[in-house]
Amino acid sequence: MEVMDGNGRRLANARLPEGAAGMARLHALVGEAAGDDDEVEVLIGIETDRGPWVRALVAAGYAVFAVNPLQAARFRDRLGVSGAKSDAGDAHVLADMVRTHAHELRPVAGDSPQAEAVKVVTRTHKTLIWERTRHTQRLRHALRDYFPAALAAFGDLDATDALTLLAKAPTPRAAARLTLAQISAALKKARRRNVQDKASAIQAELRAEHLGQPEIVTAAYASSVQALIAVLTVLNEQIKTLQGQVEAHFGAHPAAEIILSQPGLGQVLGARVLAEFGDDPDRYASAKARRNYAGTSPITRASGKKKTALARFIHNDRLIDALLTQAYAALTCSPGARAYYDRQRARSSGHNAALRQLANRLVGILHGCLKTGTLYDETTAWSHHAENVAA
Repeated sequence: MEVMDGNGRRLANARLPEGAAGMARLHALVGEAAGDDDEVEVLIGIETDRGPWVRALVAAGYAVFAVNPLQAARFRDRLGVSGAKSDAGDAHVLADMVRTHAHELRPVAGDSPQAEAVKVVTRTHKTLIWERTRHTQRLRHALRDYFPAALAAFGDLDATDALTLLAKAPTPRAAARLTLAQISAALKKARRRNVQDKASAIQAELRAEHLGQPEIVTAAYASSVQALIAVLTVLNEQIKTLQGQVEAHFGAHPAAEIILSQPGLGQVLGARVLAEFGDDPDRYASAKARRNYAGTSPITRASGKKKTALARFIHNDRLIDALLTQAYAALTCSPGARAYYDRQRARSSGHNAALRQLANRLVGILHGCLKTGTLYDETTAWSHHAENVAA
């Protein structure tokens, strides 16, 4: 870390230890630099917006700014073009940034502990879902190489019935020996419908002729597949458990009712939106500021007479994923959202562009509801656009 005065003069620098000892050392260095001036304002730049250090700095009364690492990298290029990088250099960049550009940086949000708890469980829940997808793809690739009949037999490889049957019979020869009773039992346990028809279809696919591998290679693949199945089984269990925690924490938050009133948002998706936006009432000065943070609003590049509007590619991936999912779901439950989307498509916008514009509109509606403390109303939300169309 580096301590710098208002004129850019370095007052102190040090490598701080972790934990309470590091925080005590920081307070001591700041106290030495401030001297007897009790009114001095201390600005701190840090490349994260969460964690015990951030919370301790805010609690101590410092003005803390969460600096995006990309911002810091661009600022570093202003101070030197050599490309050199070090911890001491990074500390100097952060100190100089908050000294000269604090008015353009985003202060760390003052989210409530309830919102922080929602963020912790929702991010872990989503991460486990992403991990399940990765392991399912690995399972799919392995089966394609030695057991293509399994891909034809099972539509959802991460489903309980598919994992149960593959664990019982991980080789083509063992799968061909599965009886209708065994297949039906797995389908019933997974609460599938039309069990008899599906069991017959699965058995037929497993007994059909397919290209294979030598016996020793098949055995090696089977061992790998069983390991992947074990991981997927645990992931399924933990995802289900964490979903209950997500719903419990989100349901206890004061803003849950307003968020759930929005079209396309349920317990899990609403929790993700709350977690990534936070609940600091002063964080977003306007609907535009919230849209910019969400990454749904376009960016404009203008030079001379040329002006273009482009999608934002630097954004919170978790938030934009949740908002686009909401927009897609809103198409079937909100007539206003559907009409807005159709108008964008009529203007030659592609599906993704129209969906992003709808998400941008829904973020503005959510902002208004949260600011005024009112529930979503279909007529009020889309009245302005309806009037424009009528005109």
